[in-house]
Amino acid sequence: MGVPDFQSFLLPMLRIAGDGKEHSLAEARPRLATDFKLTQAEQEELLPSGRQSRFGNRVAWAKVYLEQAGLVASPRRGHFQISERGREVLKSPPARIDIKFLEQYPEFVEFRTPKGKPEGPSTPAPPEVPDAETPEEALEAAHAKMTSTLASEVLARVKAGSSTFFERLVVELLLKMGYGGSRADAGQAVGKAGDEGIDGVISEDRLGLDIVYLQAKRWDGSVGRPEIQKFVGALHGKRAKKGVFITTSDFSKDAEEYAARIDTRIVLIGGVKLATLMIDHGVGVTSIASYEVKRIDSDYFDEGAV
Repeated sequence: MGVPDFQSFLLPMLRIAGDGKEHSLAEARPRLATDFKLTQAEQEELLPSGRQSRFGNRVAWAKVYLEQAGLVASPRRGHFQISERGREVLKSPPARIDIKFLEQYPEFVEFRTPKGKPEGPSTPAPPEVPDAETPEEALEAAHAKMTSTLASEVLARVKAGSSTFFERLVVELLLKMGYGGSRADAGQAVGKAGDEGIDGVISEDRLGLDIVYLQAKRWDGSVGRPEIQKFVGALHGKRAKKGVFITTSDFSKDAEEYAARIDTRIVLIGGVKLATLMIDHGVGVTSIASYEVKRIDSDYFDEGAV
């Protein structure tokens, strides 16, 4: 079934607050999880950013929406308490409280109305948040979609480049990821004529305490198990324990399963993962805008604090 959308939590949370006491989100979450029969895995499912659970995020935003509509008050961070308006709603509660219901309150409509105007043609207008998503979910979904599109464009450019360009790209990426020591050392590691199935060698750390053997190939079809076996054989010839196989294509299931079960540590980087790593480490891409997501600093507003 999965975690319900955050609107599903609005009425249950108001009912929790109906006793007039102050309640915390930490207290509300297990009660809601029980009411909606959520499994532990569903409660722990993370947003794409990996920084917060989807369930916790939706419960928190349900509290925000109730607060913005004036149905509950927030006496302190992470807590909520029913208001007089909320009491009136519970005297004759609707079957469901959702955004449409909350729009009867002017404060809530103002809260949902984008503030300000774009400063110029390059400044995007605030996105409209789908009713089933919290603002964080909408933001992360939009970011994931943009990143996926960009990754496709990056990979297409890589495939269109020369073999020499691809080798330089691999060096640049490994350097950005913290491998290879100096640029000169890394440049000598990749791009040489193949040595018994090894395309290059690069330091795993800046001190050169361990080395990783590389194979970096532009490939048309899926890389199969035989190619990985050849690479592993070359590693054994070097008495090496670690290797990275990088390609612009992908790997067959058989190849991935083989690499996962052998003793030699082999990391397979296919085209999509390569493009994603390039984006993550700023190789071949440039930032055009950045956005900060902020929250209230409760300590600042605590007048009793020293």
